[in-house]
Amino acid sequence: GKAAQAVTLNFAIPLAEEEWQVFREDILAPFEAETGIKVNGIQMENKDMESKLEALAQAGKHEIDVFAPSTVYLPGILGKDLAEDLTGQVTIPEAIPGNLYEELMFDGKVTVVPIRPNVQTNYYNENKLNEYGLTPPKNWDELLDFAKTLHEKEGVGRVAIQAASGSALTITCLEFIRSAGGDPLVLNDAGSVEAFTFLQQLWPYLSPESKRADFNGVNELLATESIYYGSNWPFCATTVVKDGGKTEVKSYVGFEGPKGISKVTTTTVVGIAKGTEHKEEALKFVEYLMSEKVQNVLFTKIGWAPARNDALGEVEEWQKPYIEDVMTALDFAQSRPIVPYWSDVDKAINDAFTEIVINGESDVQGILDKYHNTIEEAKQAKGE
Repeated sequence: GKAAQAVTLNFAIPLAEEEWQVFREDILAPFEAETGIKVNGIQMENKDMESKLEALAQAGKHEIDVFAPSTVYLPGILGKDLAEDLTGQVTIPEAIPGNLYEELMFDGKVTVVPIRPNVQTNYYNENKLNEYGLTPPKNWDELLDFAKTLHEKEGVGRVAIQAASGSALTITCLEFIRSAGGDPLVLNDAGSVEAFTFLQQLWPYLSPESKRADFNGVNELLATESIYYGSNWPFCATTVVKDGGKTEVKSYVGFEGPKGISKVTTTTVVGIAKGTEHKEEALKFVEYLMSEKVQNVLFTKIGWAPARNDALGEVEEWQKPYIEDVMTALDFAQSRPIVPYWSDVDKAINDAFTEIVINGESDVQGILDKYHNTIEEAKQAKGE
């Protein structure tokens, strides 16, 4: 008889060109050699994944088998039932810490698994701090003093927070809210009130650039010495320190709030498209992506933080302290809440920030009560 037709999996993920090269040569090719399963990589932006999967599902086409979005885009994908239920069919290795995936359970089901956690650490210009005898702040009180001191000495704020409207600002607020013991889905509890009140006090001493600062903004502000302190994702080290040559920019885990340190992780996860004709092969590939071998490649060749705590291959010498901080920060990390009404929460947090922090309106509790109600309405509208 005829030889069995080799299976090809279509794998959609958003990658940069140099990342694709590593994926093709060091991940996909060895998988095919090992299993005989060919993987066709498809470049797909996060923001397009939900609509693409939905269109294919409606047309009854199976052009994507495995997809890898950021957790930020999960609520829509899972809410529309576009992913296979993997409960009991996929083994998550013990080396992957529970806090990276427990919150990704949707209706108690396993639909996605983590392959790359991402978390912010805090970067500072050591030379500038030394000039003023300053050390990086360890808590909110120190952060306020630190920002005030730099503002006083320089006549302008030199500390930035990521307050560019949209998800950059939401993540900043989530970290402040949770580190005060608040719940962003409630938004008018004591911890949320404490967080917004503190941000209102801090705001006048921050760099005016905070308003447009997202990850690119913070890189640029640190590189040009417009700020001496800000938090950012791990590739800040690659961009500013390695490529930009600013070796005086160092990192640490960051400061704690009244209830400790809280970090937001946005994780790249992998799921299997609903109705795939190659589920068995797709499961094999998903487990392969969590293997120590692949995690080591991602870590050493493209500097991704590994999902596994045993995948610490050799990284370049300069990178070690930065990566160690990232790994420590992951211990304090929680994902964004995976709820179908997330876009409403996102907007409520942004609007509350504008009123309380930027406009300085004094009735913090009243404003947060109002946005708590808009979240409750959105929740009911989505049948939660």
